Amino acid sequence: MCEHAIAVLQSVLQPGDAEVDLVDIAFDDRLLERYATSIPVLRAPASGKELGWPFNESDLRRYLKDVGAG
Repeated sequence: MCEHAIAVLQSVLQPGDAEVDLVDIAFDDRLLERYATSIPVLRAPASGKELGWPFNESDLRRYLKDVGAG
């Protein structure tokens, strides 16, 4: 699943569009409880808006436009 999400990110994002931090939720009970069934999840820090898996290139472009990135 994560490999597919990374491929979508790589196909859409251009250098400078957004910063992506990978977070392993396995060691954080709060994150594990919140995201266990929707990982991977993209979250825009400024707005808190999220895009959970599954998503495709169109979904990602729409999300990036909505959060003002890309």
